[in-house]
Amino acid sequence: MLDVLNSPRFVNCAPAAIHAQLLDEGRYLASVRTMYRLLQGCAAVRERRDQLRHPEYAKPELLAVAPNQVWSWDITKLKGPVRGTCFHLYVILDIFSRYVVGWMVAEHESAELAEQLIADSAMKEGIRPGTLTLHADRGSSMRSKPVATLLADLGIAKSHSRPYISDDNPYSEAQFKTLKYQPGFPSRFGSLADARAHCSPFFAWYNQEHRHSGIGMMTPESVHTGRAAEVRRQRQVTLQNAFARTPNRFKNRLPQPHRLPTAAWINPPTMEKKAA
Repeated sequence: MLDVLNSPRFVNCAPAAIHAQLLDEGRYLASVRTMYRLLQGCAAVRERRDQLRHPEYAKPELLAVAPNQVWSWDITKLKGPVRGTCFHLYVILDIFSRYVVGWMVAEHESAELAEQLIADSAMKEGIRPGTLTLHADRGSSMRSKPVATLLADLGIAKSHSRPYISDDNPYSEAQFKTLKYQPGFPSRFGSLADARAHCSPFFAWYNQEHRHSGIGMMTPESVHTGRAAEVRRQRQVTLQNAFARTPNRFKNRLPQPHRLPTAAWINPPTMEKKAA
């Protein structure tokens, strides 16, 4: 059978075509499946055409159990005054506290602006070498040489999402959604100054007033600065007083405030990997 399959007559034919041609000649040597099995046994089955092969990207698995351990950053577009124009909003977010440690609005996207924002944010937060991982997608600015060089100089580890997988950068995506779904977010900005004027009070509100469901309904600032535990104790006192006045309203069960965050993951390991 292998002699027939490898003969000059059939060497470039698929097993199904060989099988059909032999039947037309009144010959039956083996089934198509048997032909494939024989060919696979001697490593003679492969794709003959050149194929574009995408590299394998590792799934990022990042854990933060305190502020300033993992930051996530991204760039989103804000529509400009006329169709086809836009401004670029850069935002760096601490994934544990959800605190925005740095942002800027610019007329264009560039590695130099990203480098400046990262450097300023690291200096403001007092980041020590070897303590922070900066996660981003695979945009040109994120993978640029100036940004990579800066991170190496600052002792900041870099991490990147896999292509076309938004779940690898969920914190930045969620923060942009909060921005754009806020009441009063305009469909277009008249100028760069208008975009900056809108973002400045938004980020102040987001950090200082917004109660975030992912961090126990605390504000990002309270978690980032370490005041969340005291705020939770105050909430507990208020709930205890309410319970003491009218326990029947709570079905005689002492209410508890939301739990404080203990960890923030980007792609937590699966149960199979934990078991291993």
